[in-house]
Amino acid sequence: MFATPHAASGLHQNRESLRQPLLFLAVSAAVLLVIGQYTDIDLWLADMHFDPQKGLFPWDQTWFGRIFMHIWVKNVLIWSGFLLVAATVLDFVRPLQRLSEVGRARLRLLALAATLAPALVRSLKARSAMHCPWGIDRYDGSHPFLRLLDAVPADWQAGHCFPAGHASAGMWLAAAAVLWLPHSPRKALLAYAGGTGVGMLLGWVQQMRGQHFLTHTLWTAWLTTAVLVVLLAVFARHLLPSTPAARTPDERAQGQHLAPAEQAAATSALTGASGRPSAAQARIPSRTL
Repeated sequence: MFATPHAASGLHQNRESLRQPLLFLAVSAAVLLVIGQYTDIDLWLADMHFDPQKGLFPWDQTWFGRIFMHIWVKNVLIWSGFLLVAATVLDFVRPLQRLSEVGRARLRLLALAATLAPALVRSLKARSAMHCPWGIDRYDGSHPFLRLLDAVPADWQAGHCFPAGHASAGMWLAAAAVLWLPHSPRKALLAYAGGTGVGMLLGWVQQMRGQHFLTHTLWTAWLTTAVLVVLLAVFARHLLPSTPAARTPDERAQGQHLAPAEQAAATSALTGASGRPSAAQARIPSRTL
């Protein structure tokens, strides 16, 4: 019922390790607000892809944009998330014997990220007043351009276009970083960047089609990162095998053991300013799931 001295120390260090990612989220949110509210980068990029003579976004008429990226690629990513959730449920009902405790924690974190991040984006989108580029009068639509912090007119018809829902289908892949946490923060950062890049690519195609503005996609990336930081904080104590019984056979054979104090590395590795592992992280031996 009461935390032991070691457990209390670990909890304190986990709270300390949250400061850096929370600071990153706060600063990046402020930057996004400034970009969206006080620059015209959204309109500038949308102008690049709009054909004023035809009154449409040409990429919206292509097989690549409408079918391949918007349907096929998105469905593959969605079903990948479903398979992760199914595997997690199966392991919960009938635990997989060959899966270590750390591997089980990683699987559950991935499944939750694949579920919660897109669900959060969809929930906010359903309540959003902002319109997509194709609905803006600047691009032959019927509504004026509305920024995130603008006051919504009383007779406004909601556009339900913010944040970018399509990008969230791939953005959750950033959670793959957990496969290299906390023992290899550099690889985790690359995995995070790669997963985020997939979501940004999906969002970029939607921008070319006139379906979203750039900041819509950037906010989806921010929300996904926020969900991931919360999940890492929740699972931090489970991402490190603290006892020989919790380790895989290979780890026990090698005599590897991680001190409780090193649990603090789990939540801060993604957003480290220098990208270099801490002293505690440097002592953690490399291994895979």
